[in-house]
Amino acid sequence: MPSANPLSDVPAASAPGSCLALRRVAIDTWRENVAYLHRDCAVYRAEGFQALSKIEVRANGRRILATLNVVDDDALVARDEIGLSTDAFAQLDVSEGHAILVAQAERPASIKALFRKLAGERLIQDEMHAIVRDIVEKRYSKIELTAFVVGCARDELDREEVYFLTQAMAASGQRLDWHEPLVVDKHCIGGIPGNRTSMLVVPIVAAHGLLCPKTSSRAITSPAGTADTMEVLAEVELALPRLQEIVRTHRGCLVWGGTAQLSPADDVLISVERPLSMDSPGQMVASILSKKLAAGSTHLLLDIPLGPSAKVRSMPEAQRLRRLFEYVARRLGLVLDVVITDGSQPIGRGIGPVLEARDAMRVLQCDPAAPTDLREKSLRLAGRMLEFHPDVRGGAGYAIARDILESGRALACMQAIVGAQGARAFDAAHPPVAALSFDVVAGSAGVVVAIDNLHIARIARLAGAPAVQVAGVDLRCKLGDRVAPDTPLYRVYANFPADLEFARQACAKSSGYQIGAAVPPGEALEQS
Repeated sequence: MPSANPLSDVPAASAPGSCLALRRVAIDTWRENVAYLHRDCAVYRAEGFQALSKIEVRANGRRILATLNVVDDDALVARDEIGLSTDAFAQLDVSEGHAILVAQAERPASIKALFRKLAGERLIQDEMHAIVRDIVEKRYSKIELTAFVVGCARDELDREEVYFLTQAMAASGQRLDWHEPLVVDKHCIGGIPGNRTSMLVVPIVAAHGLLCPKTSSRAITSPAGTADTMEVLAEVELALPRLQEIVRTHRGCLVWGGTAQLSPADDVLISVERPLSMDSPGQMVASILSKKLAAGSTHLLLDIPLGPSAKVRSMPEAQRLRRLFEYVARRLGLVLDVVITDGSQPIGRGIGPVLEARDAMRVLQCDPAAPTDLREKSLRLAGRMLEFHPDVRGGAGYAIARDILESGRALACMQAIVGAQGARAFDAAHPPVAALSFDVVAGSAGVVVAIDNLHIARIARLAGAPAVQVAGVDLRCKLGDRVAPDTPLYRVYANFPADLEFARQACAKSSGYQIGAAVPPGEALEQS
């Protein structure tokens, strides 16, 4: 049964408010409770409600907060009704036509702290916890949420504020306890298209016996997140009891963290960050570490890709971010190993959920067509994770990881996890791709000396990824490859003519590839 936000146990009959009949409005408002009142509704006029303000909606002792939208169409909401968006209706958990009490919502208690942050002031622990609490209880409007996200990005949070935010976000939802001393996880800060190492690392370390409950986010600014790609193979939105059963049985999982209510404040903030394409360092650290802490992890391997078009573009910047992660992790009692990796180009060949799932499964199947760079990076990361175990000496992890992959044990483990999560038909040898496509070709002869990660990711998103699983970009050339005029650099797949045209226009402005006369230095930036 869906649960409402328990803001109050006071019966609706004892609280002030005006009564209206409930109507379900089948609009997905993406993690925002939205209420609809007719402009000629007597309650709307009498209460002095304003569009986009917050109102309280109550029934049977349940209470939710919703953002008010005002409509003029009787067919959508009648004058004696209140409409609720899909999520809001589910949270209230009463039937259509039920009598609903509506009243003005109190102003969020933390609004003064928000204004202090917007003024560039430093927030203390209680203020950050109050803001996160109000975010989780949906007391903030989208405008106020945006103000918080932008305010934290503009005036960068100091390390104490990042710790307070992480702590508050981890405490905002459920926290899993696996009752084991070693619970491992791996995370990449993102920014590198095709970097689906988690789908290889998890089955490798789980096959070795380490507990690895991998809860992942969906894409924020990329063409696919781990959860988006895993969803090609299996269900990722699992109820908590089912998730726990799968992890205990198979020693690992690959799921979306949102349904488990792990750091729910993070999911709300991501819904604002996604359309803004914003991912500031402080909020990134809080987002990643709060989710790992809530998922019960004790040891985390963090991948920070470094490259000219990655999120992190210089070694000093990478080291600053590393120290911030290490400081907050230490305060939280989380063992952290940070690896700075080569982010000079996409990893693998496919960019987009189906194409990335194809690459990951081909590596697990030891297919000769599997991308070597994805395989090698995954083995290095899995090896570092295996070395969290006290019985695995430093430097021995890579060989163990390679043996687990080449023996087929990793594939068997992945198949078991996929089956437990609810397998979906997928053939890595013949993956389903979008119906429409075009090739982007080299304009001159030479060598690929640079690939713009951001531009390639943008092209894949314009083509429809990740919302359209079969859309994306399939790379034909990587750094150091020699090309002739009209050599295909990559193929773009889209399901809809408009998406294909958007992607084509972006490619016409720039292919994202730089063709030069010499092979660039190929030394990876791998550091421990």
